[in-house]
Amino acid sequence: MKWRKRKPAPEDGPGPGIQVADTGDAQATGGATAITGYQGPPTGSGPPAAGHVSITQTGTANAAPGSAAVTGYVAGNVTVEYRPAPRTQAPWPHQVGVIPSRAQSFHHRAEEERLRAVVDGGGTAVLRQVLTGMGGVGKTQLAADYALTAWDNGSGDNLDVLVWITASTRTAVVTGYAQAGVELCRADPGDPEQAARTFLAWLTPKAGAKPCRWLIVLDDVADPDDLRDLWPPASPHGRTLATTRRRDAALAGEGHRLIEVGLFTQAEAVAYLIRALAAHGREEPEEQLTALASDLGYLPLALAQAAAYLIDSGEDTAAYREWLADRATTLADTASDRLPDDQALPLATTWSLSLDRADALRPAGLARPMLQLATLLDPNGIPQAVLTSAPALAHLTTHRARTCSHPTGEVAPVLPEDAVRALRALHRLSLIDHTPDTPHRAVRVHQLIQRATRDTLTPDQHAQLARTAADALLAAWPEIERDTVLAQALRANTTALTTRAEQALYRHGAHRVLHRVGRSLGEAGQVTAARDHYQNFTNSATSHLGPDHPLTFFVRNRLAWWRGQAGDAAGARTAFAELLEDMKRVLGPNHPGTLTARGHLARLLGETGDAAGAAAAFAELLNDWVRVLGSDHPNTLNTRSNLAYWLGETGDAAGAAATFAEVLDDMKRVLGPNHPGTLTSRGHLARWLGEAGDAAGAAATFAELLEDMKRVLGPDHPKTLFARGHLARWLGEAGDAAGAAAAFAELLDDMKRVLGPDHPETLTVRSHLAYWREAAAVDLSTDS
Repeated sequence: MKWRKRKPAPEDGPGPGIQVADTGDAQATGGATAITGYQGPPTGSGPPAAGHVSITQTGTANAAPGSAAVTGYVAGNVTVEYRPAPRTQAPWPHQVGVIPSRAQSFHHRAEEERLRAVVDGGGTAVLRQVLTGMGGVGKTQLAADYALTAWDNGSGDNLDVLVWITASTRTAVVTGYAQAGVELCRADPGDPEQAARTFLAWLTPKAGAKPCRWLIVLDDVADPDDLRDLWPPASPHGRTLATTRRRDAALAGEGHRLIEVGLFTQAEAVAYLIRALAAHGREEPEEQLTALASDLGYLPLALAQAAAYLIDSGEDTAAYREWLADRATTLADTASDRLPDDQALPLATTWSLSLDRADALRPAGLARPMLQLATLLDPNGIPQAVLTSAPALAHLTTHRARTCSHPTGEVAPVLPEDAVRALRALHRLSLIDHTPDTPHRAVRVHQLIQRATRDTLTPDQHAQLARTAADALLAAWPEIERDTVLAQALRANTTALTTRAEQALYRHGAHRVLHRVGRSLGEAGQVTAARDHYQNFTNSATSHLGPDHPLTFFVRNRLAWWRGQAGDAAGARTAFAELLEDMKRVLGPNHPGTLTARGHLARLLGETGDAAGAAAAFAELLNDWVRVLGSDHPNTLNTRSNLAYWLGETGDAAGAAATFAEVLDDMKRVLGPNHPGTLTSRGHLARWLGEAGDAAGAAATFAELLEDMKRVLGPDHPKTLFARGHLARWLGEAGDAAGAAAAFAELLDDMKRVLGPDHPETLTVRSHLAYWREAAAVDLSTDS
């Protein structure tokens, strides 16, 4: 209160007065001093508790709730002190904060049982539970359902105190605790930090005190550091449940239990859609809902927003799916104007906020470009080698140069370990799953996170990223595929890239990764898949480059070749003949591509029954290769090898063996002993040695070759497996039928594992095994 002295009143009149600002005046008679007045709450605030005012030497004056009254009589100086009355503690049961309502058509999930089993089952001290998962999997809804169930629909029979806090910042957590401290502990609302500490101390069980059964829910924890010194204490009567997109080690420390919240199963997703639509009188074909659930990756929040859109727009599921598949449609376009279940943010915004946080983690500025690169690749698994390759590191370095200023203008190049840390940052925010223990499928990204990220790219950025991704795949692709799992992953990622950015891969001709995937399929023995790949490749190249482009000719060449390998020799022969005429017309008769096509056509002559015609065609072609490229060119050496092979097929096995021996010496000199062409020619030499009558020599040569093929190509490479088959055959031809049968039996298991039980070569091995088992049985009966 503000006051000032007034002039003394006449002796028989009022005594000296004190003016109390904003409250009025008080007067006393006889020269004394009187004080009176009123102090109420500020406009718009709630009434304070009742209090009293002590006036020195006079006693106490009481005030009604919501005000303070002062009166009394003193002589001399006046000292006034205001003491608020003690606050009232809220009775139990008591709830602080607002629990989100259950979602419409809420679907009960296995995670609920895991949560309750962990929380309710164990011991004297209940662990802190943390629901973690990517944005959109339904963590908040699971936590709300758990809290509402524990609160027993508001009756409080199971809990004494329930506190729900939206924990997106440390300030929000402190504020929530402070509110609980004011309501439950009579803490001072003017000091939130102290009020929060008071509440946390109050939660700690105390000997002799009545137990308080409490549940604290910390929803949407954005940063584990926000909870430093703010986790509720361990208590036999208390439970703590947090939800977060983070997966930091700090959240899984001692006393914490992480529960991963995943996607819906297909059955759960379809059941949810049926129930959500039925609640509004809608019914859609189950096969369309099943397909929609797959399109959305079984993500709960995406399904909820899709159901809301279908209900609000009146569109059917088939039309919605067609719109969703349109690449011109952004993910944000597919959401309803009003989000369902009081959701605060659409999916794309939720993930954008997570990406902002990931990009701020060390190494700063690399998470975003890393995720952008991953969005064009296979969501089911990207080899880590691709994302740490030289092209990927160059992409990250370029992005760092654009976003991070440096006094000298120089930016340190991004190292492979920096790229791995960027992946870990994305993993910590649940934007990807990073499992280094499975390096060939180390990175998984939900398909909708990929799409939302691609939606933010300009057309030029999208095209440039596509070329970078293709370069990264090619850089990670070994020249010789020893690891079949890696090869499968690289092919799957190339397919995903082609699906999402095909046009960009034809900006400067056809990117080499498109050729590499076809070659990989063929070398893996998947001849039908190789043929189909080159058929699609031919269609795309013709569309993007034109029918007379040299690269289109090359792709047609490979298509014709794999048609022949897949069993259509006549069709392949026709295709090569047509191609050869087009190449002569456009490229000329001496172009290497034209000569290569002649070689393929010559081979098909032999494979369709004309071995002599094939040998004559290769002899003529050999002269042209020598004239155009020289005698030591690999194409010339390969043509010599083909000529030797078809000489053998005409019946001149000894001549074929002698010719292969000569070619092999030149191949070792020019190409090296470990070149695949050299190894192939060694196999041909071994075969024709056997065909010429030296079965034991053939077996010995194949045995020696096999060791080199294991070393160079790997034990599971198809060519290594085929060499094992040749060795087994010539063991049998040399008189060891039992050894041949045993070798084929062992080979069959590996063929089924690597190529599959229905692969043509696997079936061939099965046939050989039966033959040599029968031969071994005959030998055994003869001996007996």
